[in-house]
Amino acid sequence: MQYPDNLKYTKEHEWILVEGNKAVIGITEFAQSELGEIVYVEVDTVGETIGIDEVFGTVEAVKTTSDLFMPVSGKIIAFNEEIDEKEGDNPAIINEDPYGKGWVIKIEMTDPSELDALMDAAAYQSLVG
Repeated sequence: MQYPDNLKYTKEHEWILVEGNKAVIGITEFAQSELGEIVYVEVDTVGETIGIDEVFGTVEAVKTTSDLFMPVSGKIIAFNEEIDEKEGDNPAIINEDPYGKGWVIKIEMTDPSELDALMDAAAYQSLVG
């Protein structure tokens, strides 16, 4: 399993890639492997400012549905068209490339200091075993 060093991680299995005051958020390889085949992702919070640890969407797999949690506070500025059923409708790209093409949202961070509470790759790897 991969744990890219350039990402920060949450205990809820989201990852975040920081790009200045913006960030890209997705779910980890571990999360997608636990969920199984992902069939639907819903994010109806584009344009909204969501607080840290609040739900910004859901991911649905064949067997279960899971909430998606914000790793840091921010305004959601984009939802990945590749996984949006109104656009590309290919949520399985998360299973294929969770750290690349399978990203879920992009945000403008409102409090970058919240990044300090997130795990680095080694800590996340220890969490999931």
